[in-house]
Amino acid sequence: MEIRPTSDQDLDVFVGTLHAAFGRFPETPAEDGGGVWWSALEMDRGLLAVTADGRPVGTAGAYSFELTLPGEILAPAGGVTAVGVLPSHRRRGVLGAMMRHQLTELRARGEFLSVLLASEALIYRRFGYGPATYTRRLTVPRHKAGLALPRAGGTADAPATGSDTGTVELLRSAECGEILEEVYDRYRRAQPGALSRPHRWWARRAGQAPISPAPRHVAVHRDADGVPDGYASYSIGEGDTLTVDETIAGDDAVFTALARFVLGHDLVGRIVFKHFPPEHPLRWQFADFRAAEVSDDTDWLWVRLLDVPRALTVRGWGTDGELVLDVDDPFLGEHGRHLLTVRDGEAECVPTDREPDLSLDVSDLGSVYLGGTAPSTLVRAGHIRAHRPGAAGLADALFRAERSPHCLHWF
Repeated sequence: MEIRPTSDQDLDVFVGTLHAAFGRFPETPAEDGGGVWWSALEMDRGLLAVTADGRPVGTAGAYSFELTLPGEILAPAGGVTAVGVLPSHRRRGVLGAMMRHQLTELRARGEFLSVLLASEALIYRRFGYGPATYTRRLTVPRHKAGLALPRAGGTADAPATGSDTGTVELLRSAECGEILEEVYDRYRRAQPGALSRPHRWWARRAGQAPISPAPRHVAVHRDADGVPDGYASYSIGEGDTLTVDETIAGDDAVFTALARFVLGHDLVGRIVFKHFPPEHPLRWQFADFRAAEVSDDTDWLWVRLLDVPRALTVRGWGTDGELVLDVDDPFLGEHGRHLLTVRDGEAECVPTDREPDLSLDVSDLGSVYLGGTAPSTLVRAGHIRAHRPGAAGLADALFRAERSPHCLHWF
């Protein structure tokens, strides 16, 4: 078997092999080749697993993204996608060979982080990935959707939390693509865990709504100066259910204004918010605290560190401290002990022979990296080993982000 790179000429073979691996058939693209998710594939970053007689049996691809780290740091990250092996060739080492080849290529490109969305949670941890952001679904019956008045008072100089002086305009996704692209880009630069959406995605209409050609209504929020600073993409389907695909907001007041708009929609039985941030305060804003039902609480973005010292020194830090991390990377056969020192928000990470404070797998380091998983949680779960009292608490304080990481982008 050979693992070989792909080019644009391999697109049809690549897409056909991938769909066959999942027992599916490709959709028909638009006349210009867009309108389907794979139209944004970067074929110069793809891999094909090919048998000795030239038959393709496996695929793996990657996108060129920017990942927002704590401290509003933008870092290049390879977005692993389109991974599949034909049923006839599973459990023969094809997937492992492609993953090892791909990680080597990512490093060669200078990328020290890799991310993916895991189709199955059991698959990717063995390749060094760990769940790092989480998402959930919020369902609200229309008759319980009333929001309470904020109890915290305000003044002209310091308005009450949730106050809003902007407006909401209703558009259709087909007529506001540039607005959505601009608003999303501003949002993702400040939100830890968010990924960039290259212009190619919007231009090719590749992905899920509101990027895709699927018709959607879009509530666009504008600030007091008329500048768009948030949107909610939604549709009404069977059972009079209004489903919000994506809510993008510059701050909590904008989010509340958009939520109020969709929650007040006439002739719907319930409102569903997809990809709802786990720590968002909206549930506390309902007059009836039990109004919202939480479901589909699950992982979303998985993170892998390819260069531990570089990854730890690049992200922002909110407190000072010093930790010795003993990191094992069994898939790549690597092991390192690192002294992490943080002073005034800047980190230094160097090799050390000192006794470790924490011993952990590289996948667990990926889980805590963005601040969405507390190291102490993984200590209690038996995955991270703390070698001294207080080490887990210090790690919690160090890795905690100023905002809970969240990723909305599907790839």
